[in-house]
Amino acid sequence: MITNGVWWKSGVIYQIYPRSFCDTTGDGVGDLQGIISKLPYLNNTLGIDAIWISPFYSSPMKDFGYDVSDYRDIDPLFGSMEDFQELLDASHQLDLKLIIDLVPNHSSDQHPWFLESRSSVTNPKRDWYVWKDSRQDGSEPNNWLSLFGGKAWEWDQKTGQYYLHSFLKEQPDLNWRNPQVQHAFFDVVRYWLELGVDGFRIDVAHFIMKDPQFRDNPPNLSEGPPNQQSNAGYNSQIHLFDKGHPDTHQVYRDFRAVLDAYSQDQDRMSMGEIHISDWEEWISYYGEKLDELHFPINFSLLGVPWEAETIRKQVEELEKHLPAGGWPNYVLANHDETRILTRVGIDQARNAALLLLTLRGTPCLYYGDEIGMADVDIPPDLCLDPSGIRQPGQGRDAYRTPMQWSADAWAGFSPVHTRSTWLPLSGEYRQVNVETQILNPGSLLVFYIKLLALRKSHPALQTGQYRSVPDCPPGVYQYRRETIKKNS
Repeated sequence: MITNGVWWKSGVIYQIYPRSFCDTTGDGVGDLQGIISKLPYLNNTLGIDAIWISPFYSSPMKDFGYDVSDYRDIDPLFGSMEDFQELLDASHQLDLKLIIDLVPNHSSDQHPWFLESRSSVTNPKRDWYVWKDSRQDGSEPNNWLSLFGGKAWEWDQKTGQYYLHSFLKEQPDLNWRNPQVQHAFFDVVRYWLELGVDGFRIDVAHFIMKDPQFRDNPPNLSEGPPNQQSNAGYNSQIHLFDKGHPDTHQVYRDFRAVLDAYSQDQDRMSMGEIHISDWEEWISYYGEKLDELHFPINFSLLGVPWEAETIRKQVEELEKHLPAGGWPNYVLANHDETRILTRVGIDQARNAALLLLTLRGTPCLYYGDEIGMADVDIPPDLCLDPSGIRQPGQGRDAYRTPMQWSADAWAGFSPVHTRSTWLPLSGEYRQVNVETQILNPGSLLVFYIKLLALRKSHPALQTGQYRSVPDCPPGVYQYRRETIKKNS
């Protein structure tokens, strides 16, 4: 139970990748009933306060749910709308908040909106997506690239134009400059709010508004001299014009107004996936009046050396740049990033847990990190991630493998009669699992449980102030968390 302050400030968020959490049907893929079955573990055993579930919408699964074909329905792979309502009700009965993923930048190419848009240049939904004529030489409208490799434009033979896809060609970008798109998507948001969800994690939140002039991105000269090979890579460009246009902020002010309209009885929140290294640009997504996202997700600890002074610097840079009243947050891993144990090793895993759960701000814990799950080496012939298939070595399968519940067959993730799991299990699951660690007082899981209980028992650790302790010995990072003292 959240004991102090606004829930999204004082609570701990636990990310669930639904394909990999718990399978109740034996098809080797996790499902909503699997999540329901593990709510007692999340609430009573572990002691988290909110769950964020990655996409479970109807989808062709070209990008495992991030290609949505119906924003208001559940893919049969995961269950039904009745299952979702049961999950929502069961979570709320345990005082767990439920956050769901939103994917506003793009839909599936099988979404009815795109099928209409693609059917004819005169279709009323043509302008719901980004369509452009070729250049005079017949080439793409500009030099923009897909984050998953190759050009960001796909030629449509039937209608004689290109459409934009910042990711897969099966994920066409929505045209957020069209007011009808904004209205339709905000209706999707209202639909889930009416059902009772508590918040949203917004996928690639800063991508939605592009340069209205569609100018070429400049080359990234730090990547070396331009040549055919370097130009093929996403980092060969400085991405000035294909995302993050200033008009994005008005969209999130309007989005926040929708959330606030449903926050009379309980706070509804939003957190946005925003991979921006420039602090000033990153904090702008809080809004000048704190009227946009409740917080952009802070990835600053993911790509830096695991050294005391480096970590201190990142934390203090965030504290320095936060707008007045802005609330920080921290993550150490997620479904797109290498697991924390793989990055720092078993000896530092406890320090990582201590850091995540005692810094000022909202912690987001990735499923399995509490037991020390590591990246799993996926053979090339078993690689499923489209990013890894198109760009060898950049796949994300390694950190999306099934949760390790026990030493039983299939790690307790799937029923015993299951033929295979959607991704291979870790070879260490017989030692690294919930059932084994819960019986070991010295395990990483028990350490997490004690830390979470400690956080709940001390308001200073939930919403208190942060103060760095100077003059520490080399290799030591010390800080204080203190309750805010009110004048009597």
